[in-house]
Amino acid sequence: MSKLILVGAGPGDPELITLKAIKALASADVVLYDALANDALLLYAKKAAVMEFVGKRFGCHALSQSEINDLIIGMGRQYDTIVRLKGGDPFVFGRAQEEIEAATAAAMEVTIVPGISSALAVPASQMIPVTCRGVNESFWVVTGTTLSGELSKDVELAAQSSATVVLLMAMSKLEQIADLFMRYGKAETPVAIIQNGTLPNAARVTGSIKDIAYRAQHAGLANPAIIIIGEVVRLNREVAERKIIEQVEQLFIDGK
Repeated sequence: MSKLILVGAGPGDPELITLKAIKALASADVVLYDALANDALLLYAKKAAVMEFVGKRFGCHALSQSEINDLIIGMGRQYDTIVRLKGGDPFVFGRAQEEIEAATAAAMEVTIVPGISSALAVPASQMIPVTCRGVNESFWVVTGTTLSGELSKDVELAAQSSATVVLLMAMSKLEQIADLFMRYGKAETPVAIIQNGTLPNAARVTGSIKDIAYRAQHAGLANPAIIIIGEVVRLNREVAERKIIEQVEQLFIDGK
């Protein structure tokens, strides 16, 4: 019986990989890796291992999900251990369940190696907590890309709460998201967008719901990026300092 190991590659920084994931890669005969998995992680695999890119992210589809499923099964007929290296955590918008079902239907053994999700690691890398005592009690992690292509209805529910909202794969719907939050009186709610989070080329833009779409466009931010909406964004030191400067400047303007 061949084995499929679904491995979380983490948020981007190759050092944010688990020891168990490294051991899984070292045991692999085949590595099928995603667009969001750092190529440096492939160095942990055997030199003889078959490496195949099966990247899937917004605007980048090397293979469809059904083709990836078929590839897993096909490789399982030829090799003993197949590692499916998926960005972040396999169970956070990673379509892991579809691959598990395909593999088990083909009588393959399946194991999971969890990874660090970008929904948590990317805000943390910019010193933005997703929860803070006295500020909020919960957080939402929502996808901006649904099967139908429409914005998830959960975003509207999240906009009505005091929770931090972390949106993945949502840059193409940023203006729509901002309009939705403004309808619920959140125009002044702070927002941070982090592109290539945890990597050396990470870029960040902060603002409020009312101006974040303009700021992101002006900065040229695009996928892969994480959108963080909520009062916790103000807890970042640089954001807090900028807010103080803006308030002082406004006092001078008002004084004139």
